[in-house]
Amino acid sequence: MSKVYTITNQKGGAGKTTTALALAAGLSLKGYSVLSVDLDAQSNMTYTAGARADGATALGVLTGEIRAGDAIQKTEGGGIIPASKALAGADAFITDTGKEYRLKEALEPIRGEYDFIIIDTPPALGILTINALTACDSVIIPAQADIYSLQGIEQLAETMKPVKKYTNHDLTIEGILLTRYSPRSVLSREVAELAQQIEPEQDEDDDPEREEDLAVEDVPAVGKVRDGEELQCQR
Repeated sequence: MSKVYTITNQKGGAGKTTTALALAAGLSLKGYSVLSVDLDAQSNMTYTAGARADGATALGVLTGEIRAGDAIQKTEGGGIIPASKALAGADAFITDTGKEYRLKEALEPIRGEYDFIIIDTPPALGILTINALTACDSVIIPAQADIYSLQGIEQLAETMKPVKKYTNHDLTIEGILLTRYSPRSVLSREVAELAQQIEPEQDEDDDPEREEDLAVEDVPAVGKVRDGEELQCQR
């Protein structure tokens, strides 16, 4: 069964797509089978991977018109379910009961075919991001080394609270990945120190039905993936 990572931050320019591409490429180079899922209507991941944005795309998978396996395109970095501009209207298209589970259910039949699935999300906290959070095992949050990015993580954490409570009890935050980090910058160092102080607060009785506090204080690591790989994002 594959490990599913969602790369997300509602703040634009944080390096989500760059992180998703680098992670997928690095894992592929190490011999793992990787599937990328592009949920961003800007389709930057799709374009960079050399995939086509026409035909079977992520929107068709989410609406149930296309099976996930039929939407996968082969690229040098592994498989990818491409995005399309039509994803910008996903909140209007995906409205039925159970809409939060669309991606999770679509990926279930093919999870055994890949070691890792990497989901790139749009810079918004709509139904696409909710689907990604519901479908994944854990979240990697790219953030620029500035105070505004940390404030953005608070907003993301507020979105994660109901997701963890109602649609994905096992959701965890893998870590904060600081991008555009300069060790010579006092601000960068201060932000890194703040992020390193962030730790998850677990309920004492570990009751999955109870809501856990996922505020900024809840992110356990900076720039680390638990499988032992460290990502480095450069300018």
